[in-house]
Amino acid sequence: MSDIETNQAAIRDSFRDAMRHVASTVHAVTTLHDGERHGILATAVSSLSFDPPSLLVCINQAASLHHPLTQAELFAVNVLGLENRDVAEQFAHARGADRFMVGEWAETHGAPVLLGGQSALVCRRVDCHRFGTHTIVVGELVAARHRQNGAPLTYYDRSYIDISGAPVSTI
Repeated sequence: MSDIETNQAAIRDSFRDAMRHVASTVHAVTTLHDGERHGILATAVSSLSFDPPSLLVCINQAASLHHPLTQAELFAVNVLGLENRDVAEQFAHARGADRFMVGEWAETHGAPVLLGGQSALVCRRVDCHRFGTHTIVVGELVAARHRQNGAPLTYYDRSYIDISGAPVSTI
C-alpha cells in the first residue's frame, strides 16, 4: 500500500471515529415506489432553506432506499422521538415492507408518515447530486406537522441517548 492510500485510510478511520461522537437526531426517511413502501434510518438530514422551505437528505448509493428515493416524486422525513425507539429498532433490523410493521403509518400527501413521530416533513424531490458514495437529495416541503411535547431520539457513539434532561441555556 502506498503512503497516500495509508494516509487516506487513516483519514477515513479518523473521520468515522469523529462522526460517531456527533450526536444526531434519528430520522426514518420513507417513500412510495411502484406501490410499495420503502424506508431507512438516517442521521444525515439537514434543513437547507426557509425560502423555499427545504431539506437535504444524504443517502448511500448502496442503500435499499436509494433507487426508490431518487425516482419518487415525494418522500417523508419522519423525525423520531424517544417513544419511537421501537420503530428505529424495526427499521434497523427488518428489510423492505417489514420495516413498517411497527408504529402507526399512513400515506400523507403520497408518502409514508409515522403518525406517532415527533415531526413529519413531506417533501417533493427537486434535485439530486452524487458525491462519493452518497447522493444528496434536495426536497421542498409540501406538508409538515410537529408535536410540541416530543423529545428527539438521538444517536451518539453507536447508541440511542436521551438528551431531554440536558440543561438548556439560551444563546
